[in-house]
This record gives sequence, C-alpha cells and structure tokens, in this order.
Amino acid sequence: MKSFPVANEQIDYPAVTEAALQHEAQEQLWQPLRQAIHERILPGAVAVISYRGQLYRYAGGWATDTPALRLPATFDTIYDCASLTKVTVTLPLILILAQQGRLSLDDPASNYVPELQHGVHATITIRQLLAHTSGLPAIVDCYSHSWTMEEAIQHIGQLELQSVPGSARAYSDTGFILLGWLFQQISGMSLDEGVQKLLWQPLHMNNSMFCPPSSLVANIASTEYDAAHADWLRGIVHDENARQLGGIVGHAGLFATANDLLRYGQSWLTGVNGDDCAWLAPVQQSIRLLRSAIQRQTPALPQTHRGLGWVLEGDEADVSGGLLSSTAFGHTGFTGTSLYIDPELELVMVLLTNRVHYGRQHSIQQVRRDFHRTIAASIRAHMK
Repeated sequence: MKSFPVANEQIDYPAVTEAALQHEAQEQLWQPLRQAIHERILPGAVAVISYRGQLYRYAGGWATDTPALRLPATFDTIYDCASLTKVTVTLPLILILAQQGRLSLDDPASNYVPELQHGVHATITIRQLLAHTSGLPAIVDCYSHSWTMEEAIQHIGQLELQSVPGSARAYSDTGFILLGWLFQQISGMSLDEGVQKLLWQPLHMNNSMFCPPSSLVANIASTEYDAAHADWLRGIVHDENARQLGGIVGHAGLFATANDLLRYGQSWLTGVNGDDCAWLAPVQQSIRLLRSAIQRQTPALPQTHRGLGWVLEGDEADVSGGLLSSTAFGHTGFTGTSLYIDPELELVMVLLTNRVHYGRQHSIQQVRRDFHRTIAASIRAHMK
C-alpha cells in the first residue's frame, strides 16, 4: 500500500510483543487516513484503537486549516462529535433509567412527554425512538424558526408521522431530541448534568463536554465556515438545530477527545463480553441490557438492521468495512466522527475528523470503510 506524507504525525504503539500487532501491520493501520489527508478529503484525523487491551494511537494533519490559522491535530484535540451524541450520551442515560426501573423501554414516550398524547403519537415507545422506528421524520427545522426547546417539543407532537410506529426504520434526529427531553423530565437533571454524574465521572471522561468554555477553544478542531459568524466554527456546535436549542440536546452537541470515546467504547466491550461496564450495575442485569441493545430492533426489511441506537452489520449506514465479526456495532457523526466496537475481536476503534472543514460536500464513507477494513485485516492476519 502506497504511503502518503502527512504533516504533524504523532503515532503511539505498544511494545511489539506476542499480544501486539507486528510493526509492519501497525504502520498499515493509518494508510487510509494518510491518503485522505493527502488528498484533502480531510484536514486531519485522530484515531485510537484498542485491540485485546493494546492501544494504537494516531494523530496527523490539521485541526484547523484556514487562510488565517493552521493548528495541528493532536491526541488531545477536542472534536465536535455530532451524532455520536446519540449513542454516547442519550442512549446510556436512557439505559441507566431503565436499569433503575424509572422507565421501561416499551413504555409509550407519551407517559413522560405530554405533548405526544394525541393520536398515533401516543403509541410511540421509547424503544422505537431509540431504534429509529418511531415514524417521526428525520429532521424538524428548529433553527429557521428560532424555537426554544419547549416550542420544538410542542411542534414534534404535532408532526405527521411518515410510517406506522414500529413498521419501518428512518434515521431520525427528531426522535433523539425527544429522548433527551424525556431524560430530563424523568430524572430532574439536565442532559449535561446527568451525563456528567452518571457516565463521564465513572469513566473518567474528563475531556467530554457540551458547550465548551472559551478557555478550551484553542484545543478544539474547527468544523465548517459559517457566514453568520464570518469564521469557521470552533467550540460552537456545528448542527444548526442543536445550536438553536442551546447546544445541549439528545441528538448532537457532544465535544470530546478520542481517548475519552475509547473509554466509553471499552465500557461497552467489557459489558457485552460479561464484565463490569462501570456505569451500569448490577453486572448481571447490565450484561443483559447491553447485549439486548446490540440485537436487531428493526423490522426485517432490506438494509435495515439497527439495535438501540447502534448501527449493526447489514444496515445501510454500516461502514464497518466487511471484515469485522457479525457482532460488531457502531455509529458515525456528520462532522466526520465514528465509534465501532467488535466484541468478538475484542476491538474498539475511534476515528475523529472534521471532514466538513473544507465543505460538507466531502463524503468520507469510503474512508471509514477502508479504515475499519484495514484494521480488521491486520488483526485477522495476526490471529492466524
């Protein structure tokens, strides 16, 4: 595989032992990222891989690359994680409430959100919201209308459903906006307060946040140029609806480092594989709940294979690359982020980029597939 020169590279490998990938395989891991950076599909990337407890880390290129400012991507760069918020904030908070007996996943969401207590909306369950089978449309335009969260929830309760709840899968930010609101109604905590107490503190995710303070802006990767700000967004959430609704929302708004997301991914890996996941207890009940979350929750339709929040093998949004095991699950974010976990291979992969920095016309779906495929190929060769 051809090598491409990339500025500012940092690479951190474990010592070459029987448990670790050999040096040649380690070097191959980053080639899809190097090529994408070289071709200016991406300004830069930070990736962290955990394979059987061995850590492999990469940072290269730029976190900000504008005519006025160039800053390197580093292991500590904070990225706007976009829709990773769904599975790294909202999903675990809902599962915690389920574990505590404060809700059932098959409860109608209208039990907790009165705005849904009309017509067919009243039948939408929490499970369907998590699995994107609620029938709600993908997006509701809060931004153009300058709605508050309360106004957005009121409007969602009046939307025409696109399908009968439970009959189809349609990826929906709208459903996760509702789930974030639902968590607040049940817990009495805001989304950021809840995730800080219930998830980030137990996992020591010290560089994860909503609405980053100005003191951290220098360490945050820039996303897209925004005409209203006359600058590239840095530390301001890229998603327009999340921005309008205050930056702390169930579908987007998380800022985090690759190392923090790796800790979260490792908690799922250990939990699914039968050990303590640190934020969900007791252990035996948490194992059952986590394993159920990565089982198919969607109807048997072509290219429709979702768990609770997570994308499973065979879904149209799956970018696992074709060489991971059938147990693998993951998710992506619009800004260029992804998290994939393979319990069978004992593998967690975090990829953080700001692919919208040069304009949102750049797709990195193939880059994601190539990245995951290269890692899986190296691991399968190591296992022989």
